[in-house]
Amino acid sequence: MIRNNLIWVILVGLLITSCISNSQKKDTIERDENGYVLLTDEQVENIVKRAYQYVALYNVNNKFAATQGGWNTLSADTELKDHNMRDIARPNNDSFYTGIMLDLRKDAYVVNLPKFDSKYVSLMVTAYDHYVHVPKSTRKGDFQKAERILFYGRRTEHYKGKPIEGIDNIFEANGDFISVIFRVMPHANEPERFSKVVEQINRIGMESLSEYLGQDPILSDAITFPEVGKTDFDIFENNFLEVMQFVFNHLTFDESVEMDNKLLACFEPLGIVPGNTYNPEKAVKIEGKRFRKTAEKIHKENLSLLSDPDMATNLGPRIFKPKGETDLEAILAVSVIGPIGLPLEEAFYPSVNTADGSQMNASRNYVIKMTKDELPPAKAFWSFTLYDKTNGFFIPNDYKKYSIGENAGMKLNKDGGIEIYIAAEKPEGVPFENWLPTNGGDEDLDIILRIYVPELDKLPGWRLPLAEVIE
Repeated sequence: MIRNNLIWVILVGLLITSCISNSQKKDTIERDENGYVLLTDEQVENIVKRAYQYVALYNVNNKFAATQGGWNTLSADTELKDHNMRDIARPNNDSFYTGIMLDLRKDAYVVNLPKFDSKYVSLMVTAYDHYVHVPKSTRKGDFQKAERILFYGRRTEHYKGKPIEGIDNIFEANGDFISVIFRVMPHANEPERFSKVVEQINRIGMESLSEYLGQDPILSDAITFPEVGKTDFDIFENNFLEVMQFVFNHLTFDESVEMDNKLLACFEPLGIVPGNTYNPEKAVKIEGKRFRKTAEKIHKENLSLLSDPDMATNLGPRIFKPKGETDLEAILAVSVIGPIGLPLEEAFYPSVNTADGSQMNASRNYVIKMTKDELPPAKAFWSFTLYDKTNGFFIPNDYKKYSIGENAGMKLNKDGGIEIYIAAEKPEGVPFENWLPTNGGDEDLDIILRIYVPELDKLPGWRLPLAEVIE
């Protein structure tokens, strides 16, 4: 009997998670004098790190949905984004977005894919978990003809995955609320081709499966979404547990995936488990300001990776991947630096550093020089885009000029290379196309180079250009 009891004690000990001790399970959880649950700094940090990807994507996807009129809507860009774009950090300024925000709780949705006459098009799907899928891309030879793709989730009430006549592809999403994002290179400097691409973008369409089958549409039940935050920090401070409960109720988790299991283990003692209803009167109280402070610390640590010359090489193969193909370090970094991107085979996102190792700042002027042989190894196209470092937004300027590349404009020199200038005023003799304006103030900057369909065999031997200070 003693031996059996000893084995039982050992087994119980092994089941205790590192997030919150066994004495802090929901019914016996310890609280301080203000009623807040007692958590160590390590526990709070672990919870925030594991939740960051969900908070970031809840914030981004719900803001996108609100901006374009709600869920089950489509919004197509036919102009490049400008500095008024504030819904996401480090947005593109080199391709058009078409955003389709789908609520799959009741019915599946059909998206019509036109043929595209563009060097680069991709179709990306993500739910609140920030795992990224790219079911269609010109890299794979897609978009050569019109197609229909059907989207549904495991809990979609009126569709369970059976083949439908006329549907070319069926995609099962990770959650009930998903974003379906087209990126299209517009060929902005080729007027005829540009007009054709815009016409093709306007042919992207969507309809519910019921409508496609000639039936009355099935309307989703009314639902109340927790408030989004102006920043992710606002959610961590104000309604973190409410948002996480909502997210848990509208995602598919996989017990064979370690990251899923560790996430659920962190929140179960706090009463946040899939299928629960959040009740603010009965919910565990957490110290919001403490969670915000921890999130700000983690945000700052991950932003500092932009100054690490090895960041893109180390994280590149692991970011913007499907569930089970990435890790916490990689998905946390991109959730902070810039959510909703493409995997390495579709795009490479290195950050440009300075030659002297200093932080790039708008109070100084810089030049990036590349010879013909040093140009980015892109099968599709490349661009350099300038942002403020803190928020990841475009630098406001009267010219609405935020990037340099084939779409935004660029001029190669007589030898086939290029010099790109970052300055408050355009230097004399520099082509307008090769100038990125700043405000000249004391503001930290960063530049992201985007290489679409990179030549993966050439990347290891290619040298990322550096920004040199102009005295």
